[in-house]
Amino acid sequence: MGLLRYFLLSIAMSQYSIASENIPDQYPQSVLYSKPSEFIPNVFSAIGATAPPTYENSGHNNNLSFVVTADGVVVINSGASFSLAEAMHHEIKAVTNKPVKLVINENGQGHAMLGNSYWAELGIDILAHEDAIDEVKDNGYQILEEMKRYNREKADGTAVITANISFSEKYVFTLGGIKFEVLHLGDAHGPGDTQVWIPQWSLMIAGDIAFHERMLPIFENTCTRCWIETWKTSFAPLNPLYIIPGHGHPTNLPQVEKYTLGYLLDLRSKIKSHIEAGGDLSSSYYVDQQKWKNLDTFEELAKKNAGRVFEEMEWE
Repeated sequence: MGLLRYFLLSIAMSQYSIASENIPDQYPQSVLYSKPSEFIPNVFSAIGATAPPTYENSGHNNNLSFVVTADGVVVINSGASFSLAEAMHHEIKAVTNKPVKLVINENGQGHAMLGNSYWAELGIDILAHEDAIDEVKDNGYQILEEMKRYNREKADGTAVITANISFSEKYVFTLGGIKFEVLHLGDAHGPGDTQVWIPQWSLMIAGDIAFHERMLPIFENTCTRCWIETWKTSFAPLNPLYIIPGHGHPTNLPQVEKYTLGYLLDLRSKIKSHIEAGGDLSSSYYVDQQKWKNLDTFEELAKKNAGRVFEEMEWE
């Protein structure tokens, strides 16, 4: 990164502190875990807890972002409930009188899409990748019930609503003179991973392709080999100056590369050696991941990740 790029990013990052599972609710007067902050001009993000979803954080454990243009607002992620979406709208209206024109779901997980019920009630278009829509159709009601269990009365009003606009590889539009490229760069964290690229600002709202403050989770349907390939061939070559990841504070490409690509390569290398030494699934959970123990959710995810990578690599 050039000195000018580094200097600009340092200024933009100065308002943010390091995330921790132990930090209490940062915005107690709202169901939002934190108040939206302006990362770069006209780009706001309410940074979620890096801990798992709980009643205390209201399921706000991902980043809820919005972009203000001269002709309207684009929202990225609807939140884990009707109430979170409503709270975000309240914050948007405190910043601008421009209407929300589009909501984008960055994947089919609950914290990205359960708030769709609020936005759909207002007649606002919702965009998602076709695979994310399929995931909501297949698993949405189970996801909703899981949210209700931890969120209790905070789940009131929430229903499963799928996006009414879908895309496959790219959805491009211009609003208020700002060009938005909504991308599916390839297989990565989960079905329908979506990135929002604003090239004139060199800004990538990356979603769950990129992690840095919390350990990335590997799901049963995650292809880590594919994730690495997508990163190297499609994500990194865009070389964004600014990155808002799916979880954790806004940052830069070297940082998410260290904790996403670096982690995936390291874990796959450890599992490869484990398999070659005749190791089995039960012992794969204990491969050495201490290099990454500083990441939030390490205790919850490290062993699960190792087992899932073993199951993937055993047949490669």
